Amino acid sequence: MIGRVQECLETLYDVRSESRAEAFLVDRKTALALGAAGHAEEELLLLEDGDGLSVALFLDPGLLERVAARGGWSPERPPLGRALNDWCQLAEGVSHFLYLSHVADQERRVSLLELEAQAEVDKFALPVLARWGEGVGRFATRLWSRLFVPQGYRPQLSAPERQRYVEANRLAGTYCSRLLTLVQRRRREELLRELRYGYRLGAEAKFQYLSRRH
Repeated sequence: MIGRVQECLETLYDVRSESRAEAFLVDRKTALALGAAGHAEEELLLLEDGDGLSVALFLDPGLLERVAARGGWSPERPPLGRALNDWCQLAEGVSHFLYLSHVADQERRVSLLELEAQAEVDKFALPVLARWGEGVGRFATRLWSRLFVPQGYRPQLSAPERQRYVEANRLAGTYCSRLLTLVQRRRREELLRELRYGYRLGAEAKFQYLSRRH
Protein backbone atom coordinates (compact mmCIF):
# COMPACT_ATOMS: atom_id res chain seq x y z
CA MET A 1 0.00 0.00 0.00
CA ILE A 2 2.71 2.49 1.00
CA GLY A 3 4.96 1.25 -1.78
CA ARG A 4 2.15 1.60 -4.32
CA VAL A 5 1.61 5.25 -3.44
CA GLN A 6 5.34 5.92 -3.82
CA GLU A 7 5.44 4.15 -7.18
CA CYS A 8 2.49 6.20 -8.44
CA LEU A 9 4.13 9.46 -7.33
CA GLU A 10 7.41 8.47 -8.96
CA THR A 11 5.60 7.72 -12.22
CA LEU A 12 3.65 10.96 -12.03
CA TYR A 13 6.75 13.12 -11.57
CA ASP A 14 9.19 10.97 -13.53
CA VAL A 15 11.53 10.62 -10.57
CA ARG A 16 12.96 7.59 -8.82
CA SER A 17 14.26 7.20 -5.29
CA GLU A 18 16.41 4.28 -4.23
CA SER A 19 15.00 4.79 -0.73
CA ARG A 20 11.59 3.26 -0.06
CA ALA A 21 9.23 4.87 2.43
CA GLU A 22 8.25 1.54 3.97
CA ALA A 23 11.83 0.96 5.12
CA PHE A 24 11.73 4.14 7.25
CA LEU A 25 8.50 3.45 9.15
CA VAL A 26 8.68 3.71 12.95
CA ASP A 27 6.12 2.98 15.66
CA ARG A 28 4.54 5.63 17.89
CA LYS A 29 6.96 5.09 20.79
CA THR A 30 9.98 5.57 18.54
CA ALA A 31 8.36 8.55 16.82
CA LEU A 32 7.80 10.27 20.17
CA ALA A 33 11.41 9.57 21.17
CA LEU A 34 12.51 11.21 17.92
CA GLY A 35 10.51 14.34 18.67
CA ALA A 36 7.09 13.70 17.11
CA ALA A 37 4.33 16.04 18.26
CA GLY A 38 2.15 13.05 19.11
CA HIS A 39 -1.17 14.44 17.91
CA ALA A 40 -1.07 13.42 14.23
CA GLU A 41 -1.55 10.09 12.48
CA GLU A 42 1.15 10.96 9.95
CA GLU A 43 4.47 12.67 10.57
CA LEU A 44 7.83 12.84 8.82
CA LEU A 45 10.62 13.15 11.37
CA LEU A 46 13.91 14.81 10.51
CA LEU A 47 17.12 15.01 12.52
CA GLU A 48 20.12 16.84 11.14
CA ASP A 49 23.53 16.39 12.74
CA GLY A 50 27.17 16.32 11.79
CA ASP A 51 26.73 13.01 9.98
CA GLY A 52 23.93 14.28 7.75
CA LEU A 53 20.15 13.97 7.78
CA SER A 54 18.28 11.16 9.52
CA VAL A 55 14.69 10.45 8.45
CA ALA A 56 11.83 8.44 9.91
CA LEU A 57 8.18 8.17 8.86
CA PHE A 58 5.34 7.62 11.30
CA LEU A 59 2.00 6.34 9.99
CA ASP A 60 -0.45 5.39 12.72
CA PRO A 61 -1.39 1.67 12.61
CA GLY A 62 -5.04 2.64 12.98
CA LEU A 63 -4.80 4.80 9.87
CA LEU A 64 -3.24 1.97 7.86
CA GLU A 65 -5.88 -0.46 9.13
CA ARG A 66 -8.71 1.82 8.05
CA VAL A 67 -7.25 2.27 4.58
CA ALA A 68 -6.67 -1.47 4.27
CA ALA A 69 -10.21 -2.21 5.47
CA ARG A 70 -11.55 -0.18 2.56
CA GLY A 71 -9.59 -2.24 0.09
CA GLY A 72 -6.25 -0.49 0.41
CA TRP A 73 -5.09 2.31 -1.83
CA SER A 74 -6.05 1.80 -5.45
CA PRO A 75 -5.17 4.36 -8.12
CA GLU A 76 -8.01 2.94 -10.19
CA ARG A 77 -10.55 3.81 -7.48
CA PRO A 78 -9.43 7.02 -5.75
CA PRO A 79 -11.70 8.08 -2.88
CA LEU A 80 -13.92 11.09 -2.64
CA GLY A 81 -16.28 10.13 0.17
CA ARG A 82 -15.57 9.46 3.84
CA ALA A 83 -12.35 7.61 3.01
CA LEU A 84 -10.73 10.72 1.52
CA ASN A 85 -9.25 12.02 4.79
CA ASP A 86 -7.51 8.73 5.59
CA TRP A 87 -6.21 8.42 2.04
CA CYS A 88 -4.89 11.99 2.16
CA GLN A 89 -2.91 11.32 5.33
CA LEU A 90 -1.32 8.23 3.81
CA ALA A 91 -0.52 10.06 0.58
CA GLU A 92 0.85 13.05 2.50
CA GLY A 93 3.34 10.97 4.45
CA VAL A 94 4.67 9.26 1.33
CA SER A 95 4.70 12.58 -0.56
CA HIS A 96 6.85 14.18 2.16
CA PHE A 97 9.26 11.27 2.08
CA LEU A 98 9.66 11.19 -1.70
CA TYR A 99 10.00 14.95 -2.08
CA LEU A 100 12.63 15.07 0.65
CA SER A 101 14.53 12.29 -1.10
CA HIS A 102 14.28 14.19 -4.38
CA VAL A 103 15.70 17.45 -3.01
CA ALA A 104 18.39 15.56 -1.07
CA ASP A 105 19.59 14.07 -4.35
CA GLN A 106 19.91 17.64 -5.61
CA GLU A 107 21.86 18.56 -2.47
CA ARG A 108 19.62 21.48 -1.61
CA ARG A 109 17.67 22.39 1.50
CA VAL A 110 13.90 22.29 1.76
CA SER A 111 11.50 24.10 4.07
CA LEU A 112 8.55 22.57 5.88
CA LEU A 113 6.25 24.88 3.92
CA GLU A 114 7.65 23.55 0.65
CA LEU A 115 7.05 19.97 1.78
CA GLU A 116 3.48 20.74 2.85
CA ALA A 117 2.60 22.65 -0.32
CA GLN A 118 3.86 19.83 -2.56
CA ALA A 119 1.89 17.27 -0.58
CA GLU A 120 -1.28 19.32 -1.04
CA VAL A 121 -0.71 19.31 -4.81
CA ASP A 122 -0.05 15.56 -4.79
CA LYS A 123 -3.34 14.86 -2.99
CA PHE A 124 -5.12 16.55 -5.90
CA ALA A 125 -3.02 15.30 -8.82
CA LEU A 126 -2.90 11.58 -8.03
CA PRO A 127 -6.68 10.97 -7.84
CA VAL A 128 -7.38 13.18 -10.86
CA LEU A 129 -4.94 11.30 -13.09
CA ALA A 130 -6.21 7.99 -11.75
CA ARG A 131 -9.77 8.92 -12.70
CA TRP A 132 -8.80 10.24 -16.14
CA GLY A 133 -11.54 9.75 -18.70
CA GLU A 134 -15.21 10.56 -18.93
CA GLY A 135 -16.34 12.73 -16.04
CA VAL A 136 -12.84 13.63 -14.81
CA GLY A 137 -13.62 17.35 -14.98
CA ARG A 138 -16.56 17.01 -12.58
CA PHE A 139 -14.53 14.74 -10.32
CA ALA A 140 -11.60 17.19 -10.23
CA THR A 141 -13.89 20.12 -9.42
CA ARG A 142 -15.46 18.22 -6.51
CA LEU A 143 -12.06 17.10 -5.27
CA TRP A 144 -10.71 20.66 -5.42
CA SER A 145 -13.62 21.83 -3.26
CA ARG A 146 -12.99 19.06 -0.72
CA LEU A 147 -9.28 19.80 -0.47
CA PHE A 148 -9.07 23.57 -0.76
CA VAL A 149 -12.25 25.19 0.51
CA PRO A 150 -11.31 26.63 3.96
CA GLN A 151 -11.82 24.11 6.74
CA GLY A 152 -10.94 23.52 10.36
CA TYR A 153 -7.53 22.37 11.58
CA ARG A 154 -6.56 20.27 14.56
CA PRO A 155 -6.87 22.35 17.74
CA GLN A 156 -3.57 20.93 19.05
CA LEU A 157 -1.59 22.74 16.35
CA SER A 158 0.71 25.52 17.46
CA ALA A 159 0.26 28.94 15.87
CA PRO A 160 3.29 28.48 13.52
CA GLU A 161 2.07 25.00 12.50
CA ARG A 162 -1.42 26.27 11.76
CA GLN A 163 -0.04 29.18 9.76
CA ARG A 164 2.13 26.81 7.71
CA TYR A 165 -0.78 24.49 6.91
CA VAL A 166 -3.04 27.38 5.95
CA GLU A 167 -0.41 28.87 3.66
CA ALA A 168 0.43 25.51 2.05
CA ASN A 169 -3.26 24.90 1.39
CA ARG A 170 -3.65 28.38 -0.10
CA LEU A 171 -0.65 28.00 -2.42
CA ALA A 172 -1.67 24.55 -3.61
CA GLY A 173 -5.31 25.57 -4.01
CA THR A 174 -4.35 28.49 -6.24
CA TYR A 175 -2.09 26.28 -8.33
CA CYS A 176 -4.60 23.44 -8.64
CA SER A 177 -7.32 25.86 -9.71
CA ARG A 178 -5.08 26.57 -12.73
CA LEU A 179 -4.68 22.85 -13.34
CA LEU A 180 -8.46 22.46 -13.45
CA THR A 181 -8.51 24.18 -16.83
CA LEU A 182 -6.21 21.51 -18.30
CA VAL A 183 -8.27 18.76 -16.69
CA GLN A 184 -11.56 20.08 -18.01
CA ARG A 185 -10.06 20.33 -21.50
CA ARG A 186 -8.71 16.77 -21.12
CA ARG A 187 -5.13 17.83 -21.84
CA ARG A 188 -3.36 15.06 -19.98
CA GLU A 189 0.11 15.49 -21.45
CA GLU A 190 0.09 19.22 -20.76
CA LEU A 191 -1.05 18.51 -17.21
CA LEU A 192 1.82 16.07 -16.69
CA ARG A 193 4.37 18.54 -18.07
CA GLU A 194 3.00 21.25 -15.81
CA LEU A 195 3.11 19.06 -12.70
CA ARG A 196 6.64 17.86 -13.43
CA TYR A 197 7.87 21.39 -14.04
CA GLY A 198 6.38 22.64 -10.77
CA TYR A 199 7.79 19.65 -8.88
CA ARG A 200 11.34 20.55 -9.87
CA LEU A 201 11.13 24.17 -8.77
CA GLY A 202 12.46 24.93 -5.33
CA ALA A 203 12.26 27.44 -2.52
CA GLU A 204 10.94 30.91 -3.40
CA ALA A 205 10.64 30.10 -7.11
CA LYS A 206 8.18 27.35 -6.24
CA PHE A 207 6.09 29.56 -3.96
CA GLN A 208 5.91 32.32 -6.57
CA TYR A 209 4.93 29.86 -9.27
CA LEU A 210 2.24 28.16 -7.20
CA SER A 211 0.68 31.47 -6.20
CA ARG A 212 0.25 32.75 -9.76
CA ARG A 213 -3.38 33.23 -10.73
CA HIS A 214 -2.83 32.63 -14.46
